[in-house]
Amino acid sequence: MHALGNEHLSKAEWRTRLTRARAGQTAESHAHEASALVSAVSKVTATTVCAYLPFGTEPGTTALVDALAAGGARVLLPVIAPKPGPLDWAEYTGEADLAPGRLRGILEPSGKRLGAAAVGAAELVLVPALAVDRQGVRLGRGAGHYDRSLVFAAAGARLLAVVRDEELVDRLPGQPHDVRMSGVLTPGRGVLDLPM
Repeated sequence: MHALGNEHLSKAEWRTRLTRARAGQTAESHAHEASALVSAVSKVTATTVCAYLPFGTEPGTTALVDALAAGGARVLLPVIAPKPGPLDWAEYTGEADLAPGRLRGILEPSGKRLGAAAVGAAELVLVPALAVDRQGVRLGRGAGHYDRSLVFAAAGARLLAVVRDEELVDRLPGQPHDVRMSGVLTPGRGVLDLPM
């Protein structure tokens, strides 16, 4: 098990530990990992992809979304609804079309809203995560946006949690409502299928 791992931690303790580790990452390391993620995702083919724009200490940059679009994919990005519930989606048409979202620091496409069910058109869904375990249990930030949204994903869609290499751990605390990831995207390992 990786040094970050401790299967007896609560979700809150995991979040604290992982957020602290991300905050300690250097800008140079973040840029190197972001470049590696672009390289890895450039090898993935899909007609429609639901992705997201990394912000703060999340792995990646807008270049990740640009690489998907450059590969010919129609890219849908999340739009956070005013009330708790599933995410809405809108098509990504470039950085010029992005506007500040409801939550501070998050950019969203300013185009037509496609509704929560739009995620069902995607063969690939990139999902932000603080960590994912080898059984596909994902640890998010705790707001539940993705757990409420991924129930609309197509049955055969690949759900890839995007994390740093050390954030792929042996075991995380999971709950029955958690939507399991079918894979993981990391800078050093690229795309890996789960469970492992």
